[in-house]
Amino acid sequence: MRRTLCGLLVCLYFPLQAQHLRPGFDANEYAELLQLPERGDSTVMQKHPDKYTLLYTSPEVGFYNRWLLWKRQDGVGIVQIRGTIGKTESWLANFYAAMIPAKGSLQLTDSSRFDYQLAADTVAAYVHVGWTMALGFMAPDIVRHIRALYAEGVREFIITGHSQGGAIAFLTRSYLEYLPGMPDDIVYKAYCSAAPKPGNLYYAYDFDLITRNGWGYRVVNSADWVPETPLSLQTVNDFNAVNPFINLKNGLKKQKFFVRLYGNMVYNKMTRATNRSVRRFRKYLGNTVYKLSAKGLPQLKQPEYAHSNNYMTAGAPVILMADEAYHSKFPFDGQNVFVHHMPAKYLYLLKQYYPD
Repeated sequence: MRRTLCGLLVCLYFPLQAQHLRPGFDANEYAELLQLPERGDSTVMQKHPDKYTLLYTSPEVGFYNRWLLWKRQDGVGIVQIRGTIGKTESWLANFYAAMIPAKGSLQLTDSSRFDYQLAADTVAAYVHVGWTMALGFMAPDIVRHIRALYAEGVREFIITGHSQGGAIAFLTRSYLEYLPGMPDDIVYKAYCSAAPKPGNLYYAYDFDLITRNGWGYRVVNSADWVPETPLSLQTVNDFNAVNPFINLKNGLKKQKFFVRLYGNMVYNKMTRATNRSVRRFRKYLGNTVYKLSAKGLPQLKQPEYAHSNNYMTAGAPVILMADEAYHSKFPFDGQNVFVHHMPAKYLYLLKQYYPD
């Protein structure tokens, strides 16, 4: 009853407006987002000088994370997450690639705790710890500004970012979906550009579900290696609970002696190798990177990591295929490993496949 009354009051103050965001990949929309300056410069892209207004540039927090709030001429709000910068701490957020559950609590400082939920499945879904912490440092500020714009009548928001910014954009969209108390009439659309993999398969399933029917995209240059990271490893524990491996050892007990002996030997070698690799990933991409991160963030508490490193891509794919002509124009010289990762290369390919 109270929610209905509030909705009626909102309609009285803010008459119904035409929806400007539409489902589906919009190449022009993505191109404009890709050209928004990440550093918060007062000058916007020259092609659309009056279409976007910079409302807010956040301070640098956490792993030198920053986000920007824009407002498009048609009233759509844009939350833009900045990507990696030339600071050690910024890179550590990427390398801090152990997994944590998609629901939990992170102690960021002595006085700041980040309670989060990033998927409906809070048991099987895992996410990247470094980028979740990065989100945690920015999340209260992002939510506060979204609520402020909402109070002014804004009902549509784009969540976007390139590279690390794209990875955090995935998690930001998920966080807003499950954050208690957020208005349920907000329309979100996500463009995650050149983004690494943000979580495991069950997180990806969830992201694809909440953005189904054209509301969440990952845009990838096929020559770009960054979307292929972090390193991923699947073990038998990463499968659904119902699978043929769960009773494999019991099934082998019914076999003849030599079949049972050989089957157990193969099964043990395979599972031991993958489980050992997961432990190493947790050690080096979890414990070791945490210690390095704690030098710059001494109040950061180390969370408990999941026994998994099964990273998967998320979002409806928009693949910008790099062909022979592209590689001739942008050759790899043996050193410029980010040659295919920069926004300019994405824009070039975008224009090839979406010329209009």
